[in-house]
Amino acid sequence: MQLYYNHYSSNTRRVLLAAAHLDIAFDLVEINLASQDDRRRLEEVNPNSKLPVLIDGDFALWESCAIMQYLADGTPGQTVWPQERRARADVSRWMFWACQHFAPAIGVLTWEHIWKKFVTGQDADPKEVARGESDLAEAARVLDRHLATRRWLVGDDVTLADYAVVAPLMYKEKSRLPLDAYPHLLAWFERIQALPAWQRTAHEW
Repeated sequence: MQLYYNHYSSNTRRVLLAAAHLDIAFDLVEINLASQDDRRRLEEVNPNSKLPVLIDGDFALWESCAIMQYLADGTPGQTVWPQERRARADVSRWMFWACQHFAPAIGVLTWEHIWKKFVTGQDADPKEVARGESDLAEAARVLDRHLATRRWLVGDDVTLADYAVVAPLMYKEKSRLPLDAYPHLLAWFERIQALPAWQRTAHEW
């Protein structure tokens, strides 16, 4: 299988975390999003021109959480994508939540504090920073409360839910994410960072 990826993409990090946990190796195709040629290559496999993209024979799959589920479904004996109906729905719930709530809030702050200056030359917009911090606080409260009585998001061990939610926290320091008020979230993040999958996918961001 091929994976079109970029190390700076937290969506890519989701897939790499799942693959590392499942011990899956890819033929990696790095895409430089600043290159017109690379963007053209990316659009040939994903009309959205977004990363990551998995190529498995004649099947091209985009959307990071869909890729994670596909990889787990093809791995006998795996435990990160449960077979039981309600447990699987619970994992899906948190994966969708990651894409709809947690990651977009972090994305605002990542753009304003890291990429905006690089791409546009402009400084962070205080109004946008405030919006991102407000959205993140709302999501972080939900996550912190959920984690107050458990070590992992679903069940007794790490699942795709944890990997989907945690990926954008790779920018925690550089994006200046205001998370000090959420001790259960931070303790969970420390547990994730201790996992081999996190350490194997570490990169100098």
